[in-house]
Amino acid sequence: MKRLLIIGMLTFLISCSESPKTPVETSQIVVESFYQRNNGQLEEYTTLGLYNSYMAVQEQMTNGKNGSSNFKVVKDTIYGDTAWVKFNSAYADRPETFKLIKQNGKWKVTETGLRERSPF
Repeated sequence: MKRLLIIGMLTFLISCSESPKTPVETSQIVVESFYQRNNGQLEEYTTLGLYNSYMAVQEQMTNGKNGSSNFKVVKDTIYGDTAWVKFNSAYADRPETFKLIKQNGKWKVTETGLRERSPF
């Protein structure tokens, strides 16, 4: 019984010790989960509004696109609880830019406001 308790405690501690993702890591997760249709992970790393927008267009955007994302960061910057990540991927012809905000200590990709510009 003692062994089971110790194993349980160790498992709990290991699962709780996952470090928060950086804005770059979060961006890559969002790109890959969108095109691989991993909607649970996509919902975890996007704000509710953006997730709903992605669900509305996912079917049309992901047809025939699969395989490695070849995600490569062009530029990234953090201003307090807001971050911007500009990147290339195999799914787009030109660089894309994500705006991320920190919610409950976790970076999430969000919508860019009307007339809002990235710092790059």
